[in-house]
Amino acid sequence: MTSLRIRPRFQQIIPAPPEKVEERMKLRLKEPQNVCVGRVIPSFIVLKIPHEERHYWSPQLSLSLEEHEKGTLVRGLYGPNPTVWAMFTFGYSALGLIALFIAIIGSSKASLGLDAPILWVLPVLAGLAVILYFVAQTGQKIGVEQTFTIHHFYEDAIGERVHIE
Repeated sequence: MTSLRIRPRFQQIIPAPPEKVEERMKLRLKEPQNVCVGRVIPSFIVLKIPHEERHYWSPQLSLSLEEHEKGTLVRGLYGPNPTVWAMFTFGYSALGLIALFIAIIGSSKASLGLDAPILWVLPVLAGLAVILYFVAQTGQKIGVEQTFTIHHFYEDAIGERVHIE
């Protein structure tokens, strides 16, 4: 599961209707001594690490269930807590927006024949984006053991092995 993707994902077809998959997951989550907790709502399941074992980089697995001609299409997406994900999305958006404004101001000055030293900020912003990416990768590596725990819990609940992309 060591991937360059920030949010690893998978797709799988289970030969059972979505209601049956939801029921299997509910039964598995109710078992004592579970390694995962979660919520099952129609067509959507979220699996997390129990609260007492959770840390800032703890992952969660979001599963969307869709009817398919062969049963149920399950789309799984591993990611951090939504708050952490929102922070990274905000960081990338802020860097991109700042870079856009600096590029507009700098290219306007350059097209008028004026000095545009502000354009030197663009490589700095690109460096910050790369640093943000590596921070996300580091967080993913910190939470990898818990990601495997959630993944094995899911595989045990459905009774099949899953390849993650």
